[in-house]
Amino acid sequence: MSTSTTREPQTKDVGAVVNAIHILRHLAHQQEPQGVATTARATGVSPSTTFNILRTLSHEGMVHFDELTKTYRLGLGLSELTVNLIGQSHADLIQPELDRLALNLQILIVLWRVTSDHHINVIASAIPRVPHVAVRLDSRLPELVGASGRCIAGLRELPDDDLRRHFSALRWDNPPTFETYLAEVKKARRTGWALDENCLYHGVSMVGSAITDQNSKPRFAISGIAISAQQDGASIHKAGESIHEAAQYLQRSLFPRPTL
Repeated sequence: MSTSTTREPQTKDVGAVVNAIHILRHLAHQQEPQGVATTARATGVSPSTTFNILRTLSHEGMVHFDELTKTYRLGLGLSELTVNLIGQSHADLIQPELDRLALNLQILIVLWRVTSDHHINVIASAIPRVPHVAVRLDSRLPELVGASGRCIAGLRELPDDDLRRHFSALRWDNPPTFETYLAEVKKARRTGWALDENCLYHGVSMVGSAITDQNSKPRFAISGIAISAQQDGASIHKAGESIHEAAQYLQRSLFPRPTL
């Protein structure tokens, strides 16, 4: 499984490295140490290759081998690789992914934090090399508005009457009908991303996707924001899919779900 949302077509992955990453990721998601056979089945790597990789990782301190149970778990050696990440904020950790999206999609990319008072505020952004919309750091909006808001609304799973009440308090340049908004919320729940085209702000198109924690509660959202005249249907759809894929990758990285 790739951890990047795009890949250079000329590049070729090194199989041994990919297998080692799959094995480490599997161990990271387990609550109990794992044996060779169990790890091989879970990752799709052959038992002999799994054994050799685990033995090598054990020699390097990346995994710990229990002689008694013949099982492996993550080792302290991994902390050496992550020491520079310790103490960094979520925004700092996510920033490289925002930069990559802005470069590939050539639109403004914004990271929002979902607050406890049902708002979202900008905590980071990445600027494209083309004319773009300006968004201030710490800008603040109700959590249910815009493209990201449709995604958050889908995750909240509010009864329709409650959602209608919250919707009636939202301010838009060109407000959609509640029926249209509700349909788009349901679509966002299925696809993982949403589109706001000239609704929140006239002349501005936005796509968004949410990042949830282990309890499936929205913690962050990523938006792509563009001048509508610069986008067509294909490019905005590509942006939505790319941002959703990035949000899924960040969700796995920041809030990994244990594998039962």
